[in-house]
Amino acid sequence: MIGRRRAATLALVVLGAGLLAGCSDDTAPEGKPVAETSPSVSVAPTGASIPDVVEVVEPSVVTVTAGESQGSGVVYRKDVVVTNQHVVGSARAVTLTLADGATVRGTVVGTDEIADLAVIRAARTNLPAAAIRSDLPRAGEVALAVGSPLGFENTVTQGIISGVGRQIPSEQTGGRPLVDLIQTDAAISPGNSGGGLFDAQGRLVGINEAYIPPAAGAVSLGFAIPSATVVDVADQLLTSGKATHPYLGVSLTELTDAVRNALGVDAEKGAVVVRVAAGSPAAAGGLRAGDVITMLGAETVEAVEDVYAALRTVDPGDRVDVVVQRGGDATTASVTLGRITG
Repeated sequence: MIGRRRAATLALVVLGAGLLAGCSDDTAPEGKPVAETSPSVSVAPTGASIPDVVEVVEPSVVTVTAGESQGSGVVYRKDVVVTNQHVVGSARAVTLTLADGATVRGTVVGTDEIADLAVIRAARTNLPAAAIRSDLPRAGEVALAVGSPLGFENTVTQGIISGVGRQIPSEQTGGRPLVDLIQTDAAISPGNSGGGLFDAQGRLVGINEAYIPPAAGAVSLGFAIPSATVVDVADQLLTSGKATHPYLGVSLTELTDAVRNALGVDAEKGAVVVRVAAGSPAAAGGLRAGDVITMLGAETVEAVEDVYAALRTVDPGDRVDVVVQRGGDATTASVTLGRITG
């Protein structure tokens, strides 16, 4: 069973573009993901060579062209492709170039800016869906990134899983922070966006989303959205054309020495509440501007992106305790999370 990992938002925000990089299952019930045990989904045997794994996964990766934008996509069902929202933008009609060289029309049936995911209904209905891995990979596992970087279709790069649960702060993205990502050193370039990150058996572990460019001093720092998040959001989009996420309703900033002194708080780490939206769950729960969030639910908060990551572990309507430093005192607010559509 593929676990639910929701994208989360604190306010009405859109992903920044500063870092963005660029199955056939006739028996699967409508609205359900393709199980990796489906007889119509191919998985390479344990110990298979890299070329053999590539042979398995390549048919499930496509090129997505939306006007001037070009990226990659992964076949999610026999007539559905999943990609990044920033690849399709506002387009509703796209072109899919398949691994066999054929091009078919695609219609965008749902997008989610918060999770940066989109689903496309293909005009062809016999596409080979990727096998989807349900658990997170471990650091050190083989990772294969497959996509169309800079228009070079069916490009494969090899590396390892460098880490999981990674976060990219908002100052690096130019927008909201990216959280709960898989990090890999498999080369990811513009055009890889929306393509697949696969394990040594050819199972999808993530959708490639971002990289830190060499100009920033980085070497092989790429990031992917975990497959469990992809399944959760894609199924919502296929069911209703939209995806919902938990909503807190605050604007946050980092806790610096200057802010700490101005607020008179003892907390060494945390996320500072700059503004509480009127009528929001945060307002109803008693959160105030100037509070420093140090825990949300069971998760410790040391920085702004930790709040986003903590919200991924809960659902709209859940009641969570938010521990804050207010002046020199610690207090706990009980907040019933709202919902927002991405």
